[in-house]
Amino acid sequence: MKIAWTTDIHLEFLDEEGLRSYINFLSDKTFDILLISGDISTSGSISKHLDLLANSLRRPIYFCLGNHDYYGGKINGVRKSVKNTAAGNTFLNWMPKTGIAGLSDQVAIVGHGGWADGRLGDYKNSTVRISDFIYIQDLAMLNDEQKLKKMQELADEATEYFRINLPRVLDMAEHVIALTHVPPFQEAAWYGGKQSGPYWLPFFASEATGNVLMEVMGSRPEKQMTVLCGHTHGEGVVDILPNLKVITGKARYRKPDINRIFDLKEFAA
Repeated sequence: MKIAWTTDIHLEFLDEEGLRSYINFLSDKTFDILLISGDISTSGSISKHLDLLANSLRRPIYFCLGNHDYYGGKINGVRKSVKNTAAGNTFLNWMPKTGIAGLSDQVAIVGHGGWADGRLGDYKNSTVRISDFIYIQDLAMLNDEQKLKKMQELADEATEYFRINLPRVLDMAEHVIALTHVPPFQEAAWYGGKQSGPYWLPFFASEATGNVLMEVMGSRPEKQMTVLCGHTHGEGVVDILPNLKVITGKARYRKPDINRIFDLKEFAA
């Protein structure tokens, strides 16, 4: 079995010709399952683009949402729309709604889009103003303190999901693929070949989720986990623990790609 993984494809930036070209590019690749770790589109076109991918490729797609997928809308509204879209298409599997998915008797996938939680780096003194604060309605009207609180609520939601479900998936598989959007460790928040500095880290990583992954995998040294994430548009690989690897995928606006194609045997070894 071949597993293709891509991240931050931002299909909203493509015209019809560009979309057709990317779909043809994917269709020509040999893989059985597609994983997407967020930032697929924006609120107004996410459902259309998910259906386009599914109906064109006609292969199972496991995906989580990224922050850009909520642009132009409200978080609960986008989630409801995506839930309905995935329910109506047998090829679409929205993580976390799909839950734990076994890919073989040794490998399983679990996922949640996650959120940057502002706990790493220097949120208080950062002059960075991310577009989330403008284009996501839940955040746009909040002050800086309220924005931080909301970010942490969203990150903690994902953290709790992993806290509950990781032990379950580790009971059924030897190697777990964790699909998420936001890097769960500061060491995995890559950009331009470097790890993010203190003013960007609050928006590029989730300390809470990382702590749970370390806690659970530290207690199960006989198991393996590979985290696939994106968000920073930078590429890097880091071993957090001997049994916990994080791969962050690179991305470029208007140039969606495939980050890697894995053979299932790589995870089952």
